[in-house]
Formats: sequence, C-alpha cells, structure tokens
Amino acid sequence: MSPGIMLAAPDQVPIAADQGSIASFGLWSITIAGLVLLLVIDVVLTRRPHEVRMREALTWSVFYLILPVAFCAYLWGAFGTGVAVEFFTGYVVEKSLSVDNLFVFMLLLAAFAVPKELTQRVLLYGIVGALVLRAVFIALGAAALQSGTWAFLLFGLVLIVTAVKVLKGDDQHVDIDSMRSVRLLRRFVPVTGDYRGFRLVVREGGRRAITPLALATVAVFATDIVFAVDSVPAVYGVTEDPFLVFATNAFALLGLRALYFVLRDVLARLRHLNYGLGVILAFIGLKLVLHWAHGLWAWVPEIPTLASLGVIVVTLLTVTLTSLYAGRDAAPAPGEDAERARRLEHDPVDP
Repeated sequence: MSPGIMLAAPDQVPIAADQGSIASFGLWSITIAGLVLLLVIDVVLTRRPHEVRMREALTWSVFYLILPVAFCAYLWGAFGTGVAVEFFTGYVVEKSLSVDNLFVFMLLLAAFAVPKELTQRVLLYGIVGALVLRAVFIALGAAALQSGTWAFLLFGLVLIVTAVKVLKGDDQHVDIDSMRSVRLLRRFVPVTGDYRGFRLVVREGGRRAITPLALATVAVFATDIVFAVDSVPAVYGVTEDPFLVFATNAFALLGLRALYFVLRDVLARLRHLNYGLGVILAFIGLKLVLHWAHGLWAWVPEIPTLASLGVIVVTLLTVTLTSLYAGRDAAPAPGEDAERARRLEHDPVDP
C-alpha cells in the first residue's frame, strides 16, 4: 500500500478486497459512465468540421481543468488527505507527460498535412485510443504489482531508461515513413490522394481504400502505445491504486483536444520541456526503485508523495521559466525550434 493511502483513516477508505483500491464497483461505474458521457459530448462537438477558435479552446480547457480539481475535492472529503494528494500528484505527472503527447501529435498532424477543420477529430481518435490502451496497461500493471514487488523495480528501471533517452534527445522528431504501422498499411491497402472529410474508408475504382485521415489516425494510435509504456509506470510510482491511476490518466487525456489549440504556438517555445520531463521520469523511477528496495531492506528510505509533488511542480516551473527566458531574444536553434516552426507553419492559431 502506498504511503498516501495509508494516511487516510480506516473508516474513511473502503479498501476493495485484494485490490488495494479505494473504489467500489459503484464508484468505478459512475467514473466510467461520466467518462463515456464526456467522450460522447466530444464526438457531438466535432461532428461538424470547423476550425477551432481560441475562445472555444480556452473555454473547454478551463472546463477540463475544473473537473479534476472538483474530483480531487471529492476524494479529499470522502477518503482523506492522502488519497487526494496521490490523485493530484498523479494528475500533474500525467498532464505534464500529455504535453509531450501533444507535441508529437502536432508533428504528426503537420507531417500528414491534416486540414485544420479535421484536426480535432484526429485528436479525438487519438484520445480514445490512448484511453483504451492506458486501461489495458493499467490492468496489466495492477496484475504485475500483485504478483510481487519485482514490478516496482521493473517499472522504475523502465522510467530511468526512458528518462535517459529523453534527456539525450532521442525522441525529438517523428518520421512517418519509418513507422511500421504506416508502412504496413501503405503496402497492403490503397490510400487515396486526398482527404474525404471525416471518412476513414472509401470506395475508389471498385475497391475499398483508406484516406490519409486513416493513416494519420493509425500513426497517432502507434504513438499512443509508446506513451502508455511511459506514463502508466510513472503514475504507479505515485500511487498503487488502479482506480487512481485510471482516473489520473482519464482526466489528463480528456482535455488534450482543447489544450492542443491553446498551446499550439507555445509548445514550440518550450525548448527545455523535454529536460524537465526527463528529470521527472528519472525521479519517479528512482522513487519506484527505492520503494522496491524498502520492501527488502527496511532501512532504505522512501520518498513521500507530498515531496514528489513538490519536486514535480518545481521542475515544471523551472523548465518553463528557463524556456521562456532562453527564447526571449534568441533565434530558434537549427533543427529544433526552426524545424518545429516549419512543420507548424501551415496550421497557425486563429485569434
């Protein structure tokens, strides 16, 4: 059991049998039903192709920021401070990693030259795919944690290796021609030369063909798998409760569609963001390794959840401030911001 959950009073936290979770079947059902309702609303909002204006994006971004805060307040009142802190810390971790999601989505959309009016539908497909994949990885992670403490060591090492790659800049670009999923589709399935609205599959020349929108969607799904491998172990480093892990992922992903249009111009200027994410992943990886070691040797210290929240927030604030300061007068670095600006030039934010 993670330290945060242990802080709550026994009569406040109805632990599900053999799951180490605060959530009853009813709470799971209500949460999933609410998630489905929000996704249906997103589908309705995106059914008419249109260019998303800044005011619309800001309105929905604020709404999706209020939701997790309200949910955190509910957890605080129902289950105690420890659970609320675990949820909020996990949410901050997932939200910061989701910004990296957005940047890769941005590059993919630019590489596929997705029309502006179709952008939000591709993002919605990506979010739904990410939610499904995260749910699968969360279930696998919960099963691994129940099978033994070795899972903490494995998750920790995965995050540390990922952190090293991020800090080295190994994932600073995307090449759609090298993506196996895209190559496989292009090899065996005809692809139309242009977009056909929201349609993924059309009939052309007497046979079925997929549109570039389908290719872009598959590429987004493929990157979702990579991000799920990183993000799920990261939040398990904050809490061992599968419900809290799922909730933090869901709330972090729900607002991505609107957040994309708010941060589209800003992301290219956050040149130090990857360093911050690398530090956060390494820190959580170390936290998991220490937690594993503490189970074997009681003298090994553990990092409290509240301390983790402090480190994460300070790291994000630091890289944001240093990025803004570094980009104040400096020109974009060759191959970095210049390349980002070139890729995003066709899809500016409308005031």
